[in-house]
Amino acid sequence: MLKVDKLNHYYGESHTLWDLDLDVPQGECTCVMGRNGVGKTTLLKCVMGEESTRSGRILFADDVELTRKRIEERSRLGIGYVPQGRQIFPLLTVEENLRTGLAARADGKQKIPERIHELFPVLHDMRHRRGGDLSGGQQQQLAIGRALVIEPRLLILDEPGEGIQPNIVAQIGEVIRTLIREDGLSVLLVEQKLPFARKYADRFMIMDRGRHVAKGGIDELSDDLITRYLTV
Repeated sequence: MLKVDKLNHYYGESHTLWDLDLDVPQGECTCVMGRNGVGKTTLLKCVMGEESTRSGRILFADDVELTRKRIEERSRLGIGYVPQGRQIFPLLTVEENLRTGLAARADGKQKIPERIHELFPVLHDMRHRRGGDLSGGQQQQLAIGRALVIEPRLLILDEPGEGIQPNIVAQIGEVIRTLIREDGLSVLLVEQKLPFARKYADRFMIMDRGRHVAKGGIDELSDDLITRYLTV
């Protein structure tokens, strides 16, 4: 579904991503892991077009080259993105926040899919509440729902469990598995919580200093790799 091939990125003269490779298979959850500052969020921003790349390729679905596409074009191809920190609109209602995502639909439909409320009933119950009045966990559900209104083929999540209560984190994990199982969605996840990754991801890729240093099935995430690259 997504293939990153020898990707290089720079901030000014600082080389941040080094010949990075990543594969996100169809219908699976791939978790990118690593300590703070290794380039995980930068990688996601390159995929979404928020950061430009110096060299390498990003291929989506039927080998569509993303590096030549604008941000809005990538969304219309079927990529939903939930950035770190959620970035909802606090003064808009829940329903209005969800509707902002509809602009990225390729088919032009302007109706919020019922699937969003099936996955997150709280968004229906609080549809007239302002986004800023929701709890952190509810805001994260809203951010995910907004990404899902385009009915994407690939969902990208940047630390969805950060700063929210454990029961909502678990609910988000179950939603990820439901989307994969029932909708055939592919998921690219950045997450530092090891139990979450072990329970909900199918595959992992570990980054260190802008490079990929290990990858495989989640059952291959050994204690040695955790000690070398993930523990603080």
